[in-house]
Amino acid sequence: MSAQWLSLVATIWLQSVSGTSTNFPAYSSQLKRLLNISQVELNNLAFASDAGKILAWFSGVAAAHLPLWLVLLIGSLIGMIAGNSICWINTVCYVLTIQSFPLDMQLALGLSTSYQGLSAKIYADVIDVVYANSSSADKARGYLLVNSALPFLVCIIVAPLVARSSNVDDPRSPRGGSPFSCSRKLSSGFIVMFLITIVTGTYAVITSSLGVSTSSGRSSQLFILTGIVLLVVVCPLLVPLVEKIRETVQHKCWIRQHKVCSVLTDESVNEAPTNLENGEVKKEGEISQGAEEEQIGPKLMLKKVDFWLYFFVYLFGATLGLVFLNNLGQVVESRGQSRTSTLVSLSSSFSFFGRLLPSLLDYFLARTKYMSSRAGAMAMMMAPMSGAFFMLLINNNISLYISTAIISVSTGAISTISVSTTRELFGAKDFGINHNILIINIPVGSFIFGNSAAVLYRRNSYGGKCMGMTCYQTSFMIWGSLCCLGSLLALILHSRTKKLHSCNN
Repeated sequence: MSAQWLSLVATIWLQSVSGTSTNFPAYSSQLKRLLNISQVELNNLAFASDAGKILAWFSGVAAAHLPLWLVLLIGSLIGMIAGNSICWINTVCYVLTIQSFPLDMQLALGLSTSYQGLSAKIYADVIDVVYANSSSADKARGYLLVNSALPFLVCIIVAPLVARSSNVDDPRSPRGGSPFSCSRKLSSGFIVMFLITIVTGTYAVITSSLGVSTSSGRSSQLFILTGIVLLVVVCPLLVPLVEKIRETVQHKCWIRQHKVCSVLTDESVNEAPTNLENGEVKKEGEISQGAEEEQIGPKLMLKKVDFWLYFFVYLFGATLGLVFLNNLGQVVESRGQSRTSTLVSLSSSFSFFGRLLPSLLDYFLARTKYMSSRAGAMAMMMAPMSGAFFMLLINNNISLYISTAIISVSTGAISTISVSTTRELFGAKDFGINHNILIINIPVGSFIFGNSAAVLYRRNSYGGKCMGMTCYQTSFMIWGSLCCLGSLLALILHSRTKKLHSCNN
């Protein structure tokens, strides 16, 4: 139904403003000077921002016992007061998407989460318009204000859509619901969504690559922001609108037979036409519930070897990439560059495509009835990422831009893949808690990797400021080596979970 697509649009809007921590490198250097703090203290501030994820599992517990719209409002209120709304918004988006699109989960998750990669670009454009003629210190304050206010306002607007959409659930989900709400033949809608998303990402990359947002007048910056708003807010609404019109005119939809697959069971998906006439449902095929998916709770999950392999794969992959992006402002400054905002916007745009990439691959592979390995896909993304860290040892701007783009794409892709991986390995019942336990490694990695980089930075600094390649040279070598180790662990996890994918192919 159109309610499915409306729920996807709601998650797109939420994800677009949820990445408040991703714009930190755009103002970290100014914040460091404004607060008169050292690099180590700045890293502690970044760690404090990530440390809230240690308690992120609270949002999973809340999502299991409270209405999703209420969980969203709680998260937005926390974010307005003190930050850390990301975990709550993400949990609502993940749970809502899994409930609404159980048969097309990876496609829907990839589409929605890709927009979180665009957050830094959106925030940078907003600041460039609102604070066009302001000092760098005022822009730093502006980022903090917008980070607090914008997610809260969007959550208030989207909460009614979430309340409406979350009432239409999959019967196989813990909450139950209509068997026809999540089983439409959705290929045409996804194609349109993909086209809109690709156009949005291309627009973001072009405007970021040209550096227009930092070199043009306010009118040009306003034009860029208007384009982003139209592509993110207005264009996705076309799909539920067209679907609603088609439902009204045709009075029919398609449902698919579904069997859930775990490591020990099989999955099959068949299609059977179903007519909706005068508000009544006439089935021409029965929905097969199939074997029950294996559900693993948090306590049992922590005892499994697969979880700890998965934990360290994420730690040496996506988390390591996030640590680099957190330090991007200092890396740019140490190389004598001043256009940090441009590079941050560029990394945001490539992260957007990285988050979208798994969905595109899954969509085309699904047409051949082949299911790719999530762990194998993570290994494939971490290999170029490790090479990018070593490329950063080359002292020129081209290597900096190329490496940042590769790391952004890989980090975004791994972040998206991990959502489906958690659900496949440990089930959907406790997904909100399980996945938030996994991302505890983000503050852990932020503290360990970030602090070690800050200590090395301080050793080579003079008067609290380090200039030159030596500032991060050792850190890049360590990070590249750890990323190689993460690739190896991902291959081991892939070999241990082969049964999960062989039963689907």
